[in-house]
Amino acid sequence: MTLDKFCDALNKAGCRFDFIGFDACLMATVETAVAAEPYADYLIASEETEPGVGWYYTNWLTKLSQNTSMDTVEIGKNIIDDFVTVCYKNSPSDKTTLSITDLAEFSGTVPPALTAFAAATSKLVDSDDYRIVSDARANCREFSPQNKLNQVDLIHLAKNMGTKEALALADALSGAVKYNRTSRSMTNSYGLSIYFPYQKLSGVSSMLSVYQSIGMDESYGDCIKDFASIVSAGQVAPASSGNSGTGSLLGALLGEYGGALSGGSASDGLDVASLLTSFLSDGDFASIIGGRSTEWVDRDLIKRNAERIANTTLAPDRLVYTVKNGQEVLALTEEEWGLVQTIELNVFYDDGEGFIDLGLDNVYTFNADGDLAASYDGTWLALNGHIVPYYLIDSVEDGDAYSIRGRVPAYLNGERVELILLFDDRNPYGVVAGARRVYENGETDAVMRGLIALRDGDTLDFLCDYYDYDGNYQASYMMGDRFVVDGEIEISNVAIEDNVSLASFRLTDIYGNAYWTPTFTN
Repeated sequence: MTLDKFCDALNKAGCRFDFIGFDACLMATVETAVAAEPYADYLIASEETEPGVGWYYTNWLTKLSQNTSMDTVEIGKNIIDDFVTVCYKNSPSDKTTLSITDLAEFSGTVPPALTAFAAATSKLVDSDDYRIVSDARANCREFSPQNKLNQVDLIHLAKNMGTKEALALADALSGAVKYNRTSRSMTNSYGLSIYFPYQKLSGVSSMLSVYQSIGMDESYGDCIKDFASIVSAGQVAPASSGNSGTGSLLGALLGEYGGALSGGSASDGLDVASLLTSFLSDGDFASIIGGRSTEWVDRDLIKRNAERIANTTLAPDRLVYTVKNGQEVLALTEEEWGLVQTIELNVFYDDGEGFIDLGLDNVYTFNADGDLAASYDGTWLALNGHIVPYYLIDSVEDGDAYSIRGRVPAYLNGERVELILLFDDRNPYGVVAGARRVYENGETDAVMRGLIALRDGDTLDFLCDYYDYDGNYQASYMMGDRFVVDGEIEISNVAIEDNVSLASFRLTDIYGNAYWTPTFTN
């Protein structure tokens, strides 16, 4: 049920609730609060996906039956405390969040603060300070990131932005959220998330339609349109420059050099800017965005910023290795590194007929000069000694506490899943937290609740992407022999057989573009 239908149902019910609680995933959002506020005093919901056990109803209902005049916030605290405690006992590796928000206070303080935040953010986007917004978004706590839902913690986003309007919004939200509790690994989760598109832009149009239906602040809708418009233009710019193969995975596998971060010469930037402006007239943004509706794209905004966008994307001569002190390194300027938001190691195994993609991990080293070393130790992640494809999901640090999650594509007893691996300060060598079902072929956009526990006797067939020697994707194939679960699964790093492997770094820029460096061996 979409939020506009949720609003309609509550309106037809004709009553007001003490609280509306969602024993469901990903519902502690500003949008949900806006939709629920006319019909309830409080909202109880989770920012993250909920573990399969859900709420523990026994205790809080018993306490309520013993004191029916209990304050609503106290009821909420009981629900939240029991939920987090019981979830940890049943599935300690699962991420858990639950909060209670005072909707009356929310409606009085958050909308004006959100309006000011949105207006200030739009000004940053329409200026040389776009990177402030992009970096804040890229480094923000995101929920269910593997599903690219674009839901981020709004307080964390605001704190990352650091503007006076953003900090005022964070204060207003903190006041409205009366109680919030999370599992230990869920740092920077403060109680309410919001839709802020970045990795996937195809949902912008439908979300704007929902915003209109529920009465969401119009200036915030304009803000995300502005940001998404610049992101989409930043993704158009490399292709419009004629260097679409530069810095690509295909180019890396074929050993092609070229492609860079930064603007190159001024003439290069102006050329790309003119090409981008031309694309605005004749190009199809749907091919970039991935959605049918592109009316929200602000072409005037893009035209005003075309030169700046061009000067902060690819130049064809910088993504190359140089040798310093006998070591190959990627040496970029401080300004150029400032355009890079993530670095991931991408390793490929040569099986004699093509390349098996072993995945992406956050493994890399900078030398004392600030250069990225073109080296790795020749090992890859393995389960019980068997190398498997592994892809980083997210990595969060908060003081001494840290949490790293990754996924392993597989079939569990014939069903398509991803194994979720967790590394944190309590499990430094990692644990297999469970399996999450993957919905294929557009079966549904829903996010599965909780993880499937692995049991002895379960069968696992690991899935890898395969490329031929021309760098063309062929298909996804089963990798290795069938794996039968028998006791606890050990995670380790294993040397790749005969050192037959190639590695490349995937760099992601401030527009969400991914570029691969030339390949190297260990």
